[in-house]
Amino acid sequence: MAQPTQRQAWRRTDDYTKGTLKVKLFTEDLPLPLHPTAVLIKVHAVALNYRDANIANGGNPWPITPNGIPGNDAAGEIVSVGNRVSLVKVGDRVAPITDSDFVNARSTGRSWLAANEDGILATYIVFDEKLVTKLPEHLDWVQASIIPCAGTTAWSALKGATIGQTVLIQGTGGVSTFALKLARASGLRTHPEWYKEVLRLTNGVGVDLVVENGGSSSLVRSIECTRRGGIVSQVGYLGGPKPEHLKEFVSTIIDRRLNVRGINAGSKDDQDELMAAISATQMTFEDILDSTWSFDKAEEAIEYVWQGKQVGKFFIKLDD
Repeated sequence: MAQPTQRQAWRRTDDYTKGTLKVKLFTEDLPLPLHPTAVLIKVHAVALNYRDANIANGGNPWPITPNGIPGNDAAGEIVSVGNRVSLVKVGDRVAPITDSDFVNARSTGRSWLAANEDGILATYIVFDEKLVTKLPEHLDWVQASIIPCAGTTAWSALKGATIGQTVLIQGTGGVSTFALKLARASGLRTHPEWYKEVLRLTNGVGVDLVVENGGSSSLVRSIECTRRGGIVSQVGYLGGPKPEHLKEFVSTIIDRRLNVRGINAGSKDDQDELMAAISATQMTFEDILDSTWSFDKAEEAIEYVWQGKQVGKFFIKLDD
């Protein structure tokens, strides 16, 4: 196959007016020739997240690149490499990491796909070889595309929990459903119920770990139903920033001796660990797939996610 020179890419309009288009499709030149350590990836599947719809509708609290490409979960095949690439090769099945400055625990920068830089909702994408991880061979493209953001976030959020401990997982979105699968596979006990019911089921003790999605609107309730010395992994902010909800935050975490930690996906090391775990267990994700849309329906797909209609993960499959 001849090396492609152009791609189709969806870019945000950055028009936050209700009822207007949030993304538009463009044909654009690829950054050629490739940098010596860069790889060109043909995208086969993209997994959308609530974050993609939130940014497209102006709800993101962090800086973004104007008219950037949405999406940070993708699975694809390397079709061309720079002349100094040594870690991967043409034909490898790979996925990029979500934060290109977060390679390991010693990294200090932050550069998120679809925010600080372009995302992956395109027919071809280019990354440095150090920013991609190899995919488990047993997964198809759609299932593999869930791993980079939703999967690595869930993996990071569950770190610290041990076999037999109890985990509360909020919501039915991608991170929540992925975390549920990982928790069960790891021998953790899970509770989908909320607050008072959690306390009732745990005889007032609380759970060992909470995967917290609501943000300030639910964080205090989450820490109130976590056992003393437990862990709250804050992975989302669906409820919006409302400081009045946090009046009891400091006193409660002190009283309950809690470890409250922010989770923003994970490092490349984390993603490599997750890929290895999925390969070793032959884990599959058919049961957490919501629906699959075609590449030309991306605008409708983002609106679907924005309306909160999906249960589990939602995908865009590109023509092979």
